Amino acid sequence: MTAFSFACTGVRADGYAAGPTLVFRLRVTAGDNARVHALALRCQIRIEPARRGYEPAEADGLADLFGERSRWGSTLQPVQFAQVSVMVPSFTGEIETDLVVPCTYDMDIAATRYLSALTDGEVPLLMLFSGTAFTGTGGFQVEPVPWDREAAFRMPVTAWREMVEQHFPGCGWIRLPRDTMDALLAYRSRHALPSWEATVAALLEGADPPAHDPLRALTATTGRTDP
Repeated sequence: MTAFSFACTGVRADGYAAGPTLVFRLRVTAGDNARVHALALRCQIRIEPARRGYEPAEADGLADLFGERSRWGSTLQPVQFAQVSVMVPSFTGEIETDLVVPCTYDMDIAATRYLSALTDGEVPLLMLFSGTAFTGTGGFQVEPVPWDREAAFRMPVTAWREMVEQHFPGCGWIRLPRDTMDALLAYRSRHALPSWEATVAALLEGADPPAHDPLRALTATTGRTDP
């Protein structure tokens, strides 16, 4: 079997993608300068939070994921970031290729909450590889990429923040249930508010909604009092 090894040499935000996307630069090496006709590669990327330190503000932002810092010895477990596939073209010995990773800014996703809590430094990533290689010099062979192939990479936090700012400049993102969205839309329409920002601001400032406002039921279920 061909001995494959992998290394990540860099990462950048894709400024032309329709949605948030990171592009990792991947170096693939085939042992003994082997001829590879094609490589169908699968890559699982996970965050290894125990491999870096955290400032107090970052620790506060991670409390909902890992609990209090005193418990981190047992709770600071790997977090799934992405699972993607890439078809590596023909090469002999070594090649570099792009690994395109679509991302999300959904704060219900553990990886997004983790990354959003970081203020600086690097994100410790581990890339786990598998797949199928089509090799051979005088013929054609099909062989698996061993499951133990992996590569560590420390992604700058600035790469993540640049990607987010390209698509959500100065903004956050939150997912709400459909009935909550319908209630907010009804509130916005009834009060002729020009934007979602103005709608939320009115609620935060304590605007008193009418008695029949559906938001009363929503606040009641959360145990909050009406403004």
